[in-house]
Amino acid sequence: MDTRNLKYFLAVADAGSVTRAADRLNIAQPALSQALTRMEKELGVKLFSRTRRGADLTAAGLAIVEDVRMSVARIDAASHRAREIGAQRAGRLTVGFVSTALFEVLPRAIAALRASVPDVELVLREMSNAEQASALERGEIDIGLLHTPVPVTGRMREKLITREPLIAVLPEMFPLAAGASVSLRELAPHGLVWFPHDQLPGVRAGILSAFRQAGCAVEIAQDANRSLTVLACVAAGCGVSLLPRSVRALQFSGVKLAGIVDGAALPRFELSAIWPARARQTLADRFAELIEAYPATSSL
Repeated sequence: MDTRNLKYFLAVADAGSVTRAADRLNIAQPALSQALTRMEKELGVKLFSRTRRGADLTAAGLAIVEDVRMSVARIDAASHRAREIGAQRAGRLTVGFVSTALFEVLPRAIAALRASVPDVELVLREMSNAEQASALERGEIDIGLLHTPVPVTGRMREKLITREPLIAVLPEMFPLAAGASVSLRELAPHGLVWFPHDQLPGVRAGILSAFRQAGCAVEIAQDANRSLTVLACVAAGCGVSLLPRSVRALQFSGVKLAGIVDGAALPRFELSAIWPARARQTLADRFAELIEAYPATSSL
């Protein structure tokens, strides 16, 4: 049934008169009467009884008026949402992210997105690097915030967000004066708590290489697949770790942080946005535009 005719029906029902409804709709009265007649023929019932006072709803009209009102409201809402989505002012966006994105990048990006796209439906999924790569390939997430380099098949766009130096994460009882830095040789005997090999193989290899260059091989004492798990393992005395500088944003009981005096050979910890390349702009494109890029620094 024509949505316009439904709105005409409601206008007459609310005005109680075809004449008054035509004035409010700014259309000719004969055109409105004809539209109502077509609607009645289509339904096979009379919706209005014409009286000297105007037009009163029949029993059939009374039976459907609230259903019609609800239907028109839903159609209008759906049309508005479709237009908003088409104009990139609304929609659903599923974002995958590694835990380190929580420290600085993700909160600011979410705030910027909500300011730019107020009606966005945001789905957030904390995932490992490997999980995000697979989810991007399968179309399960719209954009991923993950550590690069990482292989992702398909046509993808990529934006480097941060490239941070690594700092030492130590158990609270580690023998180090407040504010002092630590050397790789001091760290090596304690063993590393680090991400599994399939998550960040390049960074893992770079860390082990830096220890070898410093003349002190180190073993991976404990695998941990999330940054918070790494911190918990260090606090429990499983070893020491190296995490990006942005981990300073966390206050985690049982650990302390320190700069690394001979860490020039250590790899940088990159965080990038990766999302599918589409012919038309998507919400993922908009979100990526709003993510701030942070300059790398070498200080603790």
